[in-house]
Amino acid sequence: MRYSREHKLETHARIVKRASVRLREKGAHGIGVADLMKDAGLTHGGFYAHFDSREALLIEAFGYAMDRSMAYWRKTTAETSPSTTRMPRAASRVAAASSRAVPRLK
Repeated sequence: MRYSREHKLETHARIVKRASVRLREKGAHGIGVADLMKDAGLTHGGFYAHFDSREALLIEAFGYAMDRSMAYWRKTTAETSPSTTRMPRAASRVAAASSRAVPRLK
């Protein structure tokens, strides 16, 4: 049975999204093709209809994860206040976090 181009693109995107989650959780070595495809509700053999290799999937999954991270940080830093007030606030947050993480010597 042949699927429409739209269906194939949606399936491809679903695989990439699931792989990007696993990439963030377990690293590149934590992405097994059989388990990933099972998690996506697909067969192991169907993987090669979407990707030439596991490495090709990893490249797409990494790109997707980076795009999502960049979108998150753009949204997070898109404050209405001028940068002259954002920088001191950010610096004080970093200083507060680092002072809690590093024990002080007496």
